[in-house]
Amino acid sequence: MHEGTPDPGLYDFSPYRDRKRIVWPGGKSCAVWVAPNLEYYEVDPPAHPKRKAWARPHPDVVGYSHRDHSNRVSHWRMADVMSKHGFPGSVSLSVALCQHHPEVVADAKARGWEFFSHGIYNTRYAYDMSEEQERAIIEDSIATVREATGQTIRGWLAPALTHTPHTLDLIAEYGLEYTCDLYHDDQVQPVKTATGKLVSVPYSLEVNDHYGFLIYNMSPREYADTLVRQYERLADEGGTVMCIPLHAYLIGQPHRIGPFEEALRYIAADGRAWLTKAGDIVDAWNAQQ
Repeated sequence: MHEGTPDPGLYDFSPYRDRKRIVWPGGKSCAVWVAPNLEYYEVDPPAHPKRKAWARPHPDVVGYSHRDHSNRVSHWRMADVMSKHGFPGSVSLSVALCQHHPEVVADAKARGWEFFSHGIYNTRYAYDMSEEQERAIIEDSIATVREATGQTIRGWLAPALTHTPHTLDLIAEYGLEYTCDLYHDDQVQPVKTATGKLVSVPYSLEVNDHYGFLIYNMSPREYADTLVRQYERLADEGGTVMCIPLHAYLIGQPHRIGPFEEALRYIAADGRAWLTKAGDIVDAWNAQQ
């Protein structure tokens, strides 16, 4: 990532209307993937000068326990609804969860979900990390997920969406194939790196449940309707990717899970949707290049 320039230089400008049309397997028009963020938050992480982990002074029992609902209760609600309607998960994983709550990781593995790294803890920020520190996180992620699941991670979503100028170059150097850290497009796009080959798989802030409920203050019904509207437009345009990023402590609450399930049922019943995983989207896109 270039520093001190107006453009970070991560990708070329590519006008949407002039692109080669992508057709997904089975003639589907929209690749829909769900990204459950299976995370671990430390109640007292090392302090970072640029960002506080918690809103309240230590110990922020409220913030910590709210998020802990994910791993104790709401993961199971979210995952069961996804499985019921045929949506596999591509897990944005705080890899420390493999040690703290291996039962959650084992459940995702048993459902046939894939895993990519979301850093070690979601309370450790990449700002100002040295290259050596960032390398250590990538190496730890690869080794930990492989030991816990037998999978070799192919993708990356930076912990708490925090980066250094070297992040994308480093993950490509280590052989990772995709990043979810760019929000610039509704299709898979190449990313420029110093070495290796990397693509951006569309992730979403706009239909992320965190933004829906905590930033945009949507009701459960409004959020579900937003997912349907997002899907319908992308399916009409064709060759597109829709990501549904989730945090179980939000979407898996009893008052939210019902409308969410209705949205999944609608998308799954529409013949244009390819319900898939991030890695499979990369493979299908590469095959058409």
